Amino acid sequence: MEKHSPQFRPISFNGICTRLGDKWTVQVLWRLSLAQDRRLRFSALRKEIDGITQRMLTLTLRNLERDGLIMRHYFPEVPPRVEYDLTEMGIGVLGALEGLNSWIQNNLSVIEQHRQIYDRNNQ
Repeated sequence: MEKHSPQFRPISFNGICTRLGDKWTVQVLWRLSLAQDRRLRFSALRKEIDGITQRMLTLTLRNLERDGLIMRHYFPEVPPRVEYDLTEMGIGVLGALEGLNSWIQNNLSVIEQHRQIYDRNNQ
């Protein structure tokens, strides 16, 4: 008897899904994608992302740089200037995120209905 393989087989993501699912990563990637030349200064990112602290933005940017999704550009000026932009891989992940966003938009009302039913039945 032949075994059927599932259409979706999760692989070891090594923390990538966790990174993309955290509170700030997608917002940083999205803001960079909207910027001219997909590049923004640290201060501009902080102003545009409501509620993010300096520490969380720093950690998020470091993690994205470590994963190769953004690049940090340091300019030794007075005062020093730092800018971040999307790498090719960072631009590539936006397509996957757009697909997920589309699915969420198409299913959000049904998901909210299920949540209400669950909450009502599990009080």
